[in-house]
Amino acid sequence: MSDQAEVAATAPPEATAAARRTVPVVGMIGAGQLARMTSQAATDLSIGFRVLAASPADSAALVCQGTRVGDYRSADDLAAFAAGCDVVTFDHEQVPAAALAGLARSAAAIRPGPAALRFTQDKRAMREWLTARGIACPEYAPVTTAADTGAFAGRHGWPVVLKAVSGGYDGRGVWVCGDAAEAAAVLAGAAARGIALLAEQHVAFERELAALVARSPAKQGAAYPVVQTVQQDGICREVLAPAPGLAPGRAAEAQHLALRLAAELDVTGLLAVELFETADGLLVNELAMRPHNSGHWTIDGSRTSQFEQHLRAVLNLPLGDPSPTAAAAVMVNVLGGDDDDLHDRLIHVWAADPGVKVHLYGKQVRPGRKVGHVTVAGEDAAALRDRATRAANYISLGTEEP
Repeated sequence: MSDQAEVAATAPPEATAAARRTVPVVGMIGAGQLARMTSQAATDLSIGFRVLAASPADSAALVCQGTRVGDYRSADDLAAFAAGCDVVTFDHEQVPAAALAGLARSAAAIRPGPAALRFTQDKRAMREWLTARGIACPEYAPVTTAADTGAFAGRHGWPVVLKAVSGGYDGRGVWVCGDAAEAAAVLAGAAARGIALLAEQHVAFERELAALVARSPAKQGAAYPVVQTVQQDGICREVLAPAPGLAPGRAAEAQHLALRLAAELDVTGLLAVELFETADGLLVNELAMRPHNSGHWTIDGSRTSQFEQHLRAVLNLPLGDPSPTAAAAVMVNVLGGDDDDLHDRLIHVWAADPGVKVHLYGKQVRPGRKVGHVTVAGEDAAALRDRATRAANYISLGTEEP
């Protein structure tokens, strides 16, 4: 037996795989639709891609050959997953801080790192960090009692927004309370479940915007056009790219702010900054350090999709061109209805409007759950919005009307 063959025969499987590796491997913790769409971008970039899935039925696990089933809260599962990767990144913010600290000791690069991710996991820390740097955000205060909330409302008025400090997403963990009785009920429920809360000012915004940027370890940055997001029941329903009627100066302000936050937080990968546009200017609402619903339009409407851009950034590759391929693009989320036969209705949509791009996530259909999205790109923003909305409604409900 040759020396090389003897080493191969005795080396652990992961070490043998590493020795054979000729392309970088990115691992993504979580296997939802973001990981599913990232896996498609990885194929286009000719890199290795793996996901850590909670179940073989997860959206990305259904299509990604490099799937490992494990618990993102388990230090052992995370370490075993990271051992087969050059870079580890995330499709959600739920990995506990202690597990992240252990993951950071692995040989794989963790991007974004735990220090940056903290500000997506802890809304109080995020608000404090922004306020200390003079970056405008809604007024806030930690609250534990009805008296705390009443005092906050006395300063800022009702309604008051109560938010879970950690763990909330897609409208979960957010309660808009119109009076003291509603707030008391939320506080009691949160206390019973051990959930820490923030009270935030209910902002009279004109619309919601999102600024999506990418940053690499080489400190290269790229900014996508600022978009308008339309929320219903706490869930993003539509994205209009670029935000209609947004003044060029305001758009540049949002992009520069997002790039500044990415640099000062030392973000590697994508950073989505959700913003309120008010009569007095922009307020930062939320941060996400991963591909984001506000950037799904880029698959069909940008020269470089957000998913490809995230992979380029975490691998420290030259960033792609974020410019749009058409004057406008509209993305509408497909929400689950009472009927799970999406494919039959999809055929109707393709026949009725061949220009509509449809992305389904392979998820079990439940009423109100995001199960896909549609995108239409072109010149007339109003017409695009109508087409995208009709297509999404038909796939969801079997009717083009809301």
